[in-house]
Amino acid sequence: MVGIAELPLHGGRVPRWMLRTMERLGLAIARAVVEVKGPRALVEGLSNPYWFQAFNNVIGMDWDSSGSTTVTLYVLRKASLSEDLGFMILGGKGSRMLEIEGEASVVGERFGVDPGDIRFFSKGSARISNTLLQDGYSTYIHALAVSEDGYMVAVEQGMNVDAGMSRRYHIVSTDLEDPFTGVSGVRSGVILNSLGRESREARRAYLDLLGEGARRLERLVREANAMIEGRPSLDSFLHEGRATPRRVSGRPYYRPLKLDKRTARYLEMLAEASPTSDRELLSAPGLTPKVVRALALVADVIFGVSTSTRDPVDTPLNPFVYAYAVGGKDGVPYRFDRRIAEMVTVTLEEAIELARIGRHDKLRALSRLRRLLDPLRGEKA
Repeated sequence: MVGIAELPLHGGRVPRWMLRTMERLGLAIARAVVEVKGPRALVEGLSNPYWFQAFNNVIGMDWDSSGSTTVTLYVLRKASLSEDLGFMILGGKGSRMLEIEGEASVVGERFGVDPGDIRFFSKGSARISNTLLQDGYSTYIHALAVSEDGYMVAVEQGMNVDAGMSRRYHIVSTDLEDPFTGVSGVRSGVILNSLGRESREARRAYLDLLGEGARRLERLVREANAMIEGRPSLDSFLHEGRATPRRVSGRPYYRPLKLDKRTARYLEMLAEASPTSDRELLSAPGLTPKVVRALALVADVIFGVSTSTRDPVDTPLNPFVYAYAVGGKDGVPYRFDRRIAEMVTVTLEEAIELARIGRHDKLRALSRLRRLLDPLRGEKA
């Protein structure tokens, strides 16, 4: 995972005329990136929250709008379907998340990428952000970007209604050992983070516990509940000949965990799968947020192996980088300037057409703009 960005939840819709302008500008930018650096570079860009933020700013979305994720993915998805640019955007918001299963076959036919790899990455990335990392955000956007050479990025967004915020996840790997390379946003409250090196021993404990079977684990959950509440446990009575309470100074995220019939069934499914590695754990049936909490509870309270509570946010987000390009939908830093957006679009379209007939001068000049602007940014800072 490359990054996470936090965004306030915004209501409303982009006006149809503005969306059409954004679509045309977004397509022109995508064409330019593919022409200069190739389709993989565009997909790699989506893995970086700064690049993603810059793109949505440049097409006219506001820097702090939760809708920027929806619109940016929509614009790029439409661009990737309108012509063969060497990448495709799958899934999206709400029910569109469920379409990835079928869309994986379309990508396989177009690019020759194994649909099974796409489906595994989709399922794994969803579990990373919503099950193995439990931070209070429920996923409502799940999209994949896939380049013609098989490079994949998942862009997901979760909602925390109580906090009035959404959080965006950029995922490039299903390796649980080191999934985060840069996370931007605002740190939240207590979370359960079963990812990364700091939870390596905890994940090993999860696998060992599952190897002992579901019934044994259920008994250990009840034992842990009793220890947290300071009640006498059956284990202490049978093995220590006493029924005195043993209170455990539990962590803030540990509460007595009730194993209802549904959770017990998931736990049984997971134990029957007998995962022996991180990869097998990620793809095994029955891995739900509540099951992970049960595993973390027993591993910590009974065996003293803690799961991390570190919030992976580690990179501040500069909200106004690129926000002055064509303005913003909600008027920040100024109202969307349709005339400027159309002028930029035409310039890019002309440069692409010239490049396609062998004249790359104009496109090369545009690609040098960033180097020319860097010193100016330094002076303003």
